[in-house]
Amino acid sequence: MSNYLYLILNLGSISIPLLYSIFEKEIHFIKYAKIVFLSIVIVAIPFLVWDAIFTNYGVWGFNKTYFLGAKILQMPIEEWMFFICIPYACLFTHEMLRIYQPKLKLSRTQTIIISVMTIIIVFWLLIFNLDKTYTVVNFLLFLSLMLYSLKKHLIALQEYFPSFLIILVPFFIVNGILTGSFIESPVVWYNNSENINVRLFTIPLEDVFYAFNLLFSIQLIFNHFKTKVYGN
Repeated sequence: MSNYLYLILNLGSISIPLLYSIFEKEIHFIKYAKIVFLSIVIVAIPFLVWDAIFTNYGVWGFNKTYFLGAKILQMPIEEWMFFICIPYACLFTHEMLRIYQPKLKLSRTQTIIISVMTIIIVFWLLIFNLDKTYTVVNFLLFLSLMLYSLKKHLIALQEYFPSFLIILVPFFIVNGILTGSFIESPVVWYNNSENINVRLFTIPLEDVFYAFNLLFSIQLIFNHFKTKVYGN
């Protein structure tokens, strides 16, 4: 039964958001399915390439005990599913919060202060860990995304920061299990010589920034398509 764990985590993450998207009539989020899928795929492709390269070089890997066995580019099918299921659930969560809790956003000043402080901290960590592959690639992407967003998408950041804090709750549960919380050994293991080896429970610190890079990039592309197609 343990070989179904990664599959169950994926399906469990997307099941409620997907069902709500279909059967909730007021917003009927499923109407955005085409641009949601397109946004996810556009970002997932480079992330999957990154994933495959890091898997090949042993930056991280997968415990065969917890997946069904089929692989593409040395990665289990469940890992490919991860880049559909988790982004869909998080995109749905942010959109529902944005619609039902429109006041749940930071001020322009708060957003700039938090962004600049985070950039400084991440840059400092990067400078002192230039020999760590996961840290370098992840933090460079985060710094680029933040600088670009501060200049071009400040309103999106104002709305997304509070949502991301909420998203981090299920993130710590799902990613915690993937990295070894509550189970005998991790589903996904990390080569600690390639990261700064600071863990939040069992989760590498870099994973929080990885999640932001993945999810906020998808959100920005979705926002673009939504405005272009629906005008809002």
